[in-house]
Amino acid sequence: MRKAFVPLLALAGLIFMTAPILIMRARYESTMGLVQKIFYFHMPPAMLMLLSAIFCGLISMLYLIKKRPVYDWIAFAAAELTVLYGAMAMVTGPLWARKAWGVWWVWDARLTMSLLLWMVFVSYLLLRRYGGPGSETLAAGLALFGMATSPFVYLSVNIWRTLHPLTSVVPTLPVDFAFALWYAFLGFLLLYIALMTMRVRIEEQRALVDQLYLESEE
Repeated sequence: MRKAFVPLLALAGLIFMTAPILIMRARYESTMGLVQKIFYFHMPPAMLMLLSAIFCGLISMLYLIKKRPVYDWIAFAAAELTVLYGAMAMVTGPLWARKAWGVWWVWDARLTMSLLLWMVFVSYLLLRRYGGPGSETLAAGLALFGMATSPFVYLSVNIWRTLHPLTSVVPTLPVDFAFALWYAFLGFLLLYIALMTMRVRIEEQRALVDQLYLESEE
């Protein structure tokens, strides 16, 4: 995976450079017009935030069972990327909402639960930073809570009345909308994998430095 970092980053960069062309050529949405194109930069990070939260929870579960450091490194990296992609979604969402709904923020079910999920993983990072010895185990439990929250964020539009469209909208998008959307999603996904690879490598090297330091003290 270490050797894949540069090719993944380069491919993601290529997609980000060419995606605006597809987005520009996609039809304007009939009611929102130009502002709807923020959708192509909002939905992929939002969806990857949910997937990353679930992934972090599953890896954290493996860590709690097997206690292998590599699982902790991956979970830590996934938590950081959940916060990063969540921040992207939290910024692009209000920019779109201000023009589409006339307000920056409304406390509907999806927005509120998305904010809650994002704050759970911010808490994860704070716990890892300031929790001291044993914080990795406590953080793993917090990641499981975040994982359990993720499906409710996705399904909230089907359960409660919200301003967001139903989950059935994206699978039924016209071809030019859908192609541009999933092309952009691929770019964000490749960037996620590249950053994950780099972040796990950093944690691996940090653990090696700590081990060498302890050996030098003996």
